[in-house]
Amino acid sequence: MAAYETDVETHKAKLADIDDESGDENTERGNWSSKLDFLLSCLGYAVGLGNVWRFPYLCYRNGGGAFFIPYCIALAFLGIPIFLLELAIGQYSSSGPFTCWKYSPIFTGIGYGMFIVSALVAIYYNMIIAWAFFYLFASFTDELPWQSCGDWSTNLCYDNVKILNKTWESCNGNNRWGKVWEANVTQGICYETGMLNKKEGVRAYLDADKAKDYFPRTLPSQEYFDNYVTGSGYSSGYDDLGGVRWQLALCYLLAFICVILALSKSIKTSGKVVYFTATFPYIVLVILFIRGLMLEGMEEGIRFYITPDLNRLSDAQVWKDAAVQIFFSLSASWGGLIALASYNKFHNDLLRDTLIVTFGNCLTSVFAGFVIFSYLGYLSTYMGLPVDEVAKSGPSLTFVVYPFAVTKMPISPLWAILFFVMLITLGVDSEFVLVETVITSLMDRFPKLRKYKLFTVMTCCLLFFLLGLTLTTDGGIYMLSIMDTYSGGWSILFIAIFECISVGWVYGIFRFLDDIKLMTGNTFCWCFPFIAFKYWWMLCWCFITPLLAAIIMVFSWVDYTGMDNGAEYDVYADLMGWGMTLVTIVCIVGTAIYVICKTGGIKEAMKPNIEWGPALVRHRREAEYHTKRYASDFVVDPWGLETASPNDVHLQVENKSGLQNTGYVPHAEDSSKF
Repeated sequence: MAAYETDVETHKAKLADIDDESGDENTERGNWSSKLDFLLSCLGYAVGLGNVWRFPYLCYRNGGGAFFIPYCIALAFLGIPIFLLELAIGQYSSSGPFTCWKYSPIFTGIGYGMFIVSALVAIYYNMIIAWAFFYLFASFTDELPWQSCGDWSTNLCYDNVKILNKTWESCNGNNRWGKVWEANVTQGICYETGMLNKKEGVRAYLDADKAKDYFPRTLPSQEYFDNYVTGSGYSSGYDDLGGVRWQLALCYLLAFICVILALSKSIKTSGKVVYFTATFPYIVLVILFIRGLMLEGMEEGIRFYITPDLNRLSDAQVWKDAAVQIFFSLSASWGGLIALASYNKFHNDLLRDTLIVTFGNCLTSVFAGFVIFSYLGYLSTYMGLPVDEVAKSGPSLTFVVYPFAVTKMPISPLWAILFFVMLITLGVDSEFVLVETVITSLMDRFPKLRKYKLFTVMTCCLLFFLLGLTLTTDGGIYMLSIMDTYSGGWSILFIAIFECISVGWVYGIFRFLDDIKLMTGNTFCWCFPFIAFKYWWMLCWCFITPLLAAIIMVFSWVDYTGMDNGAEYDVYADLMGWGMTLVTIVCIVGTAIYVICKTGGIKEAMKPNIEWGPALVRHRREAEYHTKRYASDFVVDPWGLETASPNDVHLQVENKSGLQNTGYVPHAEDSSKF
C-alpha cells in the first residue's frame, strides 16, 4: 500500500500541469478559467453591503474596540469551519446545493433549504442595489437633491424648522417672519393653533435644546430617502403598500438586467466580471478614507470606533451579535459557497482560499468601519450631537448619513457618485452568486437546462422581479425588513447545524478529512502540513461549531420579541416571516422523511449512494484507495464511461493517452482505429 500512496502523489504532481490549463476538466459543467476567478468570486460574495454598515454599527453598539474580541473568536470557531466545509463538499463532488448530498441522501433537504434561502435573499437584496442605482442617477447634477429640504420634505426637515432668537423673538408675531403661533414653553416650540403635541403643527424652535427632545429635526437626506426614494413616509406599515413607484421599479429591473448579463453564458462570464466588481470597492474605500481623514471632527468618530469598553464583554448579547455577524458576513449556509466551489478543478487548494477569503472579509469590515466613522465624526461635529445619536443601523447609515455628509464637501456630486458605485459593486457580487446558486441547483437537478442557460437565467430573474415588485411600493421597505429578518435568520443556523451533523457524525469525519487531503495534498498554502490542522477541523465540525450555532439560536429565541410594535408591523407580519423560516425547515425535515420512506429505513437513507464521489472517473480512481477503507462497495465508474484494466494504478500514474499508456484498454468502438 505504501507504493500505491507514492504513486498517487506522483500522479497528482503530474496532473498539476493539466489542472493549471485554461481548458475545463469537467466539460459538461465547466470550470473557472483560473483560480483567481474563483477566489475573487468568493471574496465578492462574502464582502457585501453588510460590511459597510452592519459591522461598524455593531462595534459602537457593543463596546467599540472590545467587540473585536468576540468577533475574532466567532471567526475561528464558527465562520472558518463552515466556510471550509461547504467549499470541500462543492469541490469534491462538483455538484451544486441540490445534488451534493449523495454522501448521505437523508440530508438532501438541506439543499432545498439553501435554494429557498438564496431565492428569498436574492429578491430583496437586489432592491437595495436598486436604491443605490436610484441615488447614483440622482447624483449626476450640480447640486445633490438631498442637500436641502425640497418639496418632498415635511415641516420638521432640518431647513424648514425656524430657530428663534430667544433674546428678542417670540411666537406671537414678534419674529423676523411676522408669523403668529402658539407657544409651548415646556417643549420649547412654536406650534400652529389647534395642533398641540402634533409634530405636523411645529413651526419653530423657541428653545432648541428642549425642542429636540420632543420634536427633533430630521436630515434632508432622511426625508429624501423616506419620502422621495422609497415612499415609506407615505405608508403606515407593511399592510399599507400603496402603488408601485415606477422610478424605483425601473432601477429594480436594471439591477436584474445586470445579473442576466453577468450570468447569461457560463461561469466564465461572471468570473471575469468580478475582476472589476470585487476590486473596485477597495479602491473607493481607500479614496474615501483619505478624504475622511481630512474632515473636521473625524478623530471623534474614529476614537469612538476603536475605544474598547471591556465591561461589555460580560454581556451575552455582545457575543451573540459577534457570532451572528461572522455567520452572515461570510454568507455561509446559503448554498452559494457550494455552488461556487463546484466549478473548481479537483486539486484546487481550498484551504488556502478559505483563509484568504475569511480573513479578507473580516479585514474589509474593520477597514470599512474606519471609513464610515471618520464621516460620522465629521457629521457629529456639524450637527452638535454625540456620535451614537448620529449613526443608525441599516439603510439609515448607508443611504442617509453618508449622503448628507458628502453634501458638506467640495465637489459633492463626485463623492456621491464614487460612494454609490462602490455600493453597487459591493452588492452585485453577492447578488450574482445568490442567483447563480439558484441556477446551478436547477441545472444540476435538470441537466437538460444547461443547453438553455440564458433562458433559465432570464426566467428566474423575471420571476424574482415580479415577486419583488411589492418592494417598490410605498410600504416596500417594511416588506423588505420582514424578509431580511426572517428569510436569512434561524433557518440558516438550522442548516449549519445539520451540515455539521451530516459530515461529522453520519458520513464520517475522518473520511471527510481524507477527501480534503486528496484534493489539497499533504500541505496547503504552499507550506503548512495538513495534519497540523486536521484535528482542529474535526473538533470544530463535530462539537464546537454546531454547539455554537445552537447556542446562538437559543439566545435568539430567549431575546425574541417579534416585529409587532403596534405601528408599522403587527402579529401578521411575524406570521408571514415565520412562514419564510418554516418553509426552509419543512424542506429539510420533510425531505428526510421522504428519503427514509423511499429507501426503506434510516440506515439506508444515511448511506452514500453509488454515484457519491468525484465527478470524473480519473479522480474517482485517486479516491478509491482511501474510500474503500470506509466503504468497500465504492464504484470507480458507476456510469460505465471507461473500461478499466487490472493495472489501474498505471492509469493513475502515467500521464499518457491511448496505446502509449501501458494500462490503457481500448473501448470496443475504438478498436477499428488501431
